[in-house]
Amino acid sequence: MRFVQFLFFRHALVKMRTCRLKEIIAKLNQILTGYYHYYGITDNTESITAFRYNIMRSLFYCLNRRSQKKSYNWVEFLNMLDNSYPLVRPRIYVNIYE
Repeated sequence: MRFVQFLFFRHALVKMRTCRLKEIIAKLNQILTGYYHYYGITDNTESITAFRYNIMRSLFYCLNRRSQKKSYNWVEFLNMLDNSYPLVRPRIYVNIYE
């Protein structure tokens, strides 16, 4: 995983912590789409999937830090991401073998 990019995303999440959830997800989807366009080449699926997972973990952490009461458990958080506010899924944009 590219640690510097991950720290950038984590810092962005901390700054957006007070925004509404819809705004946070919309901004994260913009950032992740750009990341996938840049790093989404053949044989890099595992890396960008791991990056998305780490972003999801950081988002879970930041959302639970918004109040003294824990907002989500992991299962509820994944359910919310799948149904209400989906994050962009990684995909390969460039095939270097063609």
